[in-house]
This record gives sequence, C-alpha cells and structure tokens, in this order.
Amino acid sequence: MRTSQRLLAFLAYLLSVVGWVIALLFARRDRFVVFHTKQSIALLLFLLAVTAGWGVFAWLTAWFPFMFNIGIAAFGIVIAAFVFAAVVWIRGMSNALRGHILPLPIVGAWARRLPPRP
Repeated sequence: MRTSQRLLAFLAYLLSVVGWVIALLFARRDRFVVFHTKQSIALLLFLLAVTAGWGVFAWLTAWFPFMFNIGIAAFGIVIAAFVFAAVVWIRGMSNALRGHILPLPIVGAWARRLPPRP
C-alpha cells in the first residue's frame, strides 16, 4: 500500500466533500481510496439523516400541546448519534492511515450500496 493512497483515503474523511473530490480526482480507479471515500460519504449521509429525522419529529411534536418536550428529549438521540459518528470517523481515518479495508459499523453496509466506482 502506497503512502499516497493512504493519504488520499485519509483526506476523504478529514476534508469531507472537498476530500472526496480530491480523492476521486487523483485516484478514482484505486479500490482502496474509493472504498474509504464511499465510507466517508455514507457517514455524512447518516448524520444528515439523523439530523433531518430529528428536525421533522420535533416539528411534528411541536404542533401538539405537551408533546414539544418529547421532541426536545429526542435531541438526546441526535447527540448520541453524533458521538457515535465521531468515534466511527476516527476509526475510519485510522483504518485509512493503516491501509486496512474494514467496513465501519452501521455505515459500512450503507457504503456498499453506493454506486460502484467509475
């Protein structure tokens, strides 16, 4: 495993969207880099889905008296999801720097469903 491959895979996690563009621009045919780029994309999609889901739930519960507190309490789930994502993000960066191709918990299965490399 070349250092440049590991660095590009690491940048896919570290720089998010900019990192994905850089990684795919320079190594779009490299299986290792594409794998970690897809994992990073899936992680961001997970965070967006959790945040949007909480927003919709909180908005719906705000329309009913005495249920607004449930929407606010559900924010604890969002915090737990972000802590989980931070741990998974660090694990993904560590795997990229070590040269390992290991799927991340939960989001790894989602990453496999993303379109294959070009």
